[in-house]
Amino acid sequence: MGDWLLMDRDTSTVARILDRTSLFKRPAPGDDRRTQLIAANVDTLFIVTSCNEDFNVARIERYLVLAREVGVRPVVVLTKADLSTAPGDLVDAARALQAGLRVELVDGRDPASAVRLADYCGPGQTVALVGSSGVGKSTLVNTLIGSDTIATQPVREEDGKGRHTTTVREMHRLAGGGWLVDTPGMRELQMSEVAAGVTEVFDDVTDVALECRFTNCTHIDQPGCAIQTAMAAGELDPARVERWRKLMQEDVVNSGLAVARRARQGKGSSGRR
Repeated sequence: MGDWLLMDRDTSTVARILDRTSLFKRPAPGDDRRTQLIAANVDTLFIVTSCNEDFNVARIERYLVLAREVGVRPVVVLTKADLSTAPGDLVDAARALQAGLRVELVDGRDPASAVRLADYCGPGQTVALVGSSGVGKSTLVNTLIGSDTIATQPVREEDGKGRHTTTVREMHRLAGGGWLVDTPGMRELQMSEVAAGVTEVFDDVTDVALECRFTNCTHIDQPGCAIQTAMAAGELDPARVERWRKLMQEDVVNSGLAVARRARQGKGSSGRR
């Protein structure tokens, strides 16, 4: 979703699909590890999370990696501030994930609050919304487009988990000329072929890793490990280092599977000619 088409004015048929400027994708959930396309030609990614149990630093980092990998501007949008006694602390926690990261605290039901997001949705701009079910993506879209046509559902009281409302990707045109892409809530967000994005989001960790004595350092118990030294000195957060290590390992495994899959597909295509 999000491809731009060049149409023939006389016949109203598709002349060609324009080259994509960006493409969000992930390994498809399941065992076959097919690639699932999320959205194309996105200019800004709204990473939507609510100020309750859904707020999860590791999940936000994963979305940031996706955005940085394809060169799209990420904006963390915090909703439902009334569910937290200290929403400002969550804003600070999100901003601490990367220098210069834009974080907006909004009430998705209030047009006066959501209007601060309009600057990202100008003429010719495409904004995609991602996040878990129940964080208020559909409510936010309804407010931004000035409509109540998108179904919304409350979260479960017992655990704060959301119910799936958006089950397919939908595009909505804004009066100001921009586009919104609403995506279904994602239960699983695996990383594949995002090494550059991981490096950029975790630049504080990767910069230190360059100082390790050995280029193949595992950063666990090798001598001369700069990361272990930095953690011991309180210069790096061990939890953040562990999340970085996990993402790097996950990317290596899934990227290898992707390469193998493309090789098999290439052989299959050759055999059919």
